[in-house]
Amino acid sequence: MPGQPRTVVPVGDIAIGGDEFVVMAGPCAVESERQVIDTAISVARAGARILRGGAYKPRSSPYSFQGLGVEGLKILSKARDYTGLAVVTEVMSETDVNVVAEYADIMQVGARSMENFSLLERLGMCGRPVLLKRGMTATLDLLRSAQALVASGNPDVILCERGIRTFETATRNTFDVAAVPVLKTVSEG
Repeated sequence: MPGQPRTVVPVGDIAIGGDEFVVMAGPCAVESERQVIDTAISVARAGARILRGGAYKPRSSPYSFQGLGVEGLKILSKARDYTGLAVVTEVMSETDVNVVAEYADIMQVGARSMENFSLLERLGMCGRPVLLKRGMTATLDLLRSAQALVASGNPDVILCERGIRTFETATRNTFDVAAVPVLKTVSEG
């Protein structure tokens, strides 16, 4: 709607949704301190303001690396102290919300957890902004998940279009660029 104020989510001195274009970058998985510190230095030099990295990794195979857990959170925190970057990392269970909130500036809800309403309700009370990723088979029902966060007390929700499953088999996900203006229009109304 014209005239509606845009949503701005504060993260320290960063205003996501404000006038500045904010870049979040980093490794998919936190694997070692050296990897994360080197990456944090590189992304900070390139202009990123937020370091993203998975301390917990929900992988499709139980035989794949599932993340370092709390040790990974500590590594991300050390990288923040070293570079000044804010940290975003995924939280997968409502039982982990408090420990992840100790280390992360932004709590990420991954695509696989978008409809985990007990997690969303808990995150609504955690006092940290939430980055909500759209599930790979989700329609714009992403907004229902965002509404669950807001209804539980957290107005600081960042929507993430991360790509959806399509008939294309050559790529893992297809970026649904048309969803961005639609989400903007319906979420402002």
